[in-house]
Amino acid sequence: MHIEGEAKLLRIFLGESDVSHHTSVYEKIVIEARKAGLAGATVFKGIMGFGGTSRIHTSKVLRLSEDLPLIIEIVDEEKKIQDFIPAIDKIFEEANCGGLITIEKATIIKYLADRTKL
Repeated sequence: MHIEGEAKLLRIFLGESDVSHHTSVYEKIVIEARKAGLAGATVFKGIMGFGGTSRIHTSKVLRLSEDLPLIIEIVDEEKKIQDFIPAIDKIFEEANCGGLITIEKATIIKYLADRTKL
């Protein structure tokens, strides 16, 4: 896969404890992104944050550290990103959870796939 120039950065904000049918929502999104042929996906775990409920999630207090904030980032061509959003919506609906999805402009300077792992 070769991508360069203008692209889109898709960011999905959700909670670590969000689950759908015994599978983590973040896991489902990454698997669906792979099935959709997107360039790649990375999940980042936050150490503190809050969302729509304004409830603080932090790794400082043991009992609250079970639902830390997560961010999934995916960079690809605009059409592929737009076509993937309904899949995310469906996963959120199945899990009955909230989240935030943003899209930003990204410029890909260089993208090299590790051919040894294909």
